Amino acid sequence: MILVTGGAGYVGSHAVQALKDVGIKPVIFDDFSSGHRDFVGDTPAVEGDIRRPTDLREAFKRFEIEGVIHFAGRAETAQSQENPELYYETNVGGGLNLLNAMRAAGVRHLIFSSSCATYGIAKTPSISEDHPQSPINPYGETKLVFERALEWFHIAHGIEYLALRYFNAAGADADARFGEDHDPETHLIPLVLEAAAGLRLSVTINGTEYPTEDGTCIRDYVHVTDLATAHVSGLQRLMAGTLASQAVNLGTGEGVSVREVINAVRKITGRDFTIAEGLPREGDPPRLVARVERAADLLNWEPEHSRLSNIVETAWNWLEKRRPTG
Repeated sequence: MILVTGGAGYVGSHAVQALKDVGIKPVIFDDFSSGHRDFVGDTPAVEGDIRRPTDLREAFKRFEIEGVIHFAGRAETAQSQENPELYYETNVGGGLNLLNAMRAAGVRHLIFSSSCATYGIAKTPSISEDHPQSPINPYGETKLVFERALEWFHIAHGIEYLALRYFNAAGADADARFGEDHDPETHLIPLVLEAAAGLRLSVTINGTEYPTEDGTCIRDYVHVTDLATAHVSGLQRLMAGTLASQAVNLGTGEGVSVREVINAVRKITGRDFTIAEGLPREGDPPRLVARVERAADLLNWEPEHSRLSNIVETAWNWLEKRRPTG
């Protein structure tokens, strides 16, 4: 069985389904602070907090765990700047608790949900895995610290790992079973869709004078289903011994601006909404776009669902299913 920490969350729930789709049995570990109990379904689950070692030990005791996919953690840039201690406590301290629980249980294979935030400001038009890592916020810094811990645990204790540095997760399950639903919502695509649905009065563009083609931030949006597939593919190869421990980018290699996202939402939903222009958010790089050759070569992975139109359409279908009626 595979332990999926944060398995009731946005990307984690899709990874749980991807495991099932290839006949691998998952076990969810989640504290449900941001995960959704209705995402669990019939999957075995342990309610626990990675900050508590006893909770992790209980999960490894109850189930015969062979590998781990690790999503649990904090992932909001602005919150990390306001409350860095929470990010170190969860993303670093909790991660170390997980590694120690794995060692005690004799589990040696880990897929880590890392982030392009470890790179900081891009020094090249697109970012390879060898790009310097200079995070500009505590979120990215804590992801990088745990990546470095993985390297040392690999050397000292034989933990085999992949650090999957994915870019902007977006979209929803094609059957609208799982999707993006944060409280509060901070990600661009669901915010714009909520404006299209009339659930918020307007959408604010945070910065219109970046050094980009239209003055707004550019991001590499990758469909969450593609991300889930990459995690499972990486785990299978790692456990089969055909892949060395390393970091791998997950993205499309193409950038999309904030204004392009807004235009796509207007086109697909057929609805107009109010746009406001605000100041840049502290810690937001102007451009983050992946180099993706390593993922294609090592994981035999290409993003099949990550066209912007498909991302917006699946996310819109998810929102329409979840929104209140009447």
